[in-house]
Amino acid sequence: MKFPKSVNMYCPRCNAYTKHSVSNYHAGQRRSSAEGQRRYERKLKGYGSTPKPKQKRFAKVNKKVTLVFTCSKCGYKLVKTLGRMKKVELV
Repeated sequence: MKFPKSVNMYCPRCNAYTKHSVSNYHAGQRRSSAEGQRRYERKLKGYGSTPKPKQKRFAKVNKKVTLVFTCSKCGYKLVKTLGRMKKVELV
């Protein structure tokens, strides 16, 4: 799917329709000290270091695409998920 690099959409901080730049969402680095990460590492410590059998094949072919919309006026960021698709191209 081809998606424009800039979109005119509503900004809740400006309370008006402004131009937003579009970029792909990338997950940040995980914190090793976070409670969920510590719990996950504790779970992996068991026999053979795997809590569950590993998945042999994946049922899903595509990933859900998440885009970040940044307001050009105030810099407010909106994160929206488009859904499942094989490829997103910012044009």
